[in-house]
Amino acid sequence: MKVVYHEDYNEIYTSDPAATAGRIRAVELALKGKVTFVEPKPATKEDILLVHTPEHIKSVEREGVYEIAALAAGGAIKAAEIGLTEPCFALIRPPGHHASANSAWGFCYFNNISIALEKLNHQGKIKKAFILDFDLHYGDGNVNILGKKDYVTIYNPATQNRNDYLKKVEEALAETSADMIAASAGFDNHEADWGALLKTEDYTFMGRLMAETARRNRGGCFGILEGGYNHSVLGKNVLAFINGLEGGM
Repeated sequence: MKVVYHEDYNEIYTSDPAATAGRIRAVELALKGKVTFVEPKPATKEDILLVHTPEHIKSVEREGVYEIAALAAGGAIKAAEIGLTEPCFALIRPPGHHASANSAWGFCYFNNISIALEKLNHQGKIKKAFILDFDLHYGDGNVNILGKKDYVTIYNPATQNRNDYLKKVEEALAETSADMIAASAGFDNHEADWGALLKTEDYTFMGRLMAETARRNRGGCFGILEGGYNHSVLGKNVLAFINGLEGGM
């Protein structure tokens, strides 16, 4: 399977946990030899302006993180484009699901998944999109930007019971007719990470459900990295999700 990745994602651009040294490298090492890495280009300002205000872009520039944030958004776009015809995952950072049109927090700068889906929609390449946001934290930026868009459905599982969580994900995917199934894939709800809820095999399960839904709807699917901060398990969890995406097709 193709995984979008750039060496610059290892850059230490700030002091937050998403930029900690070794985080992305841990995933790269877990995937090496098992996937095909594809290098993205940065998103253009035209792409970013589909989602964000000029004032917000200027604020990101002032923080000195525009280049890495644009590269992350470009990685999401690349994964979405590949996802039109085959499952794909974007191993990117900074994450994006807490970024709204004119503000951002939670280690995010640009809303990567929103930029990618808006570009595909504007190009007429997708008609309906479903976002499964399984990060530990509620993706307020995704909802703020895309929640009122007629073509998008967003599902953030909200339960502290593992079995209920997986059942609700299965039910939500069973109900959608979207031709693009996307994941804001945060792995910080793993039993060995901040959320202490999900097991590694649960990511395989959700990836497989996504791919099976895409196949049923004759559409595509992709995921992009959001959270996940325990470096010792992050790589195997990402690999588990990728195996699910690939196995479901």
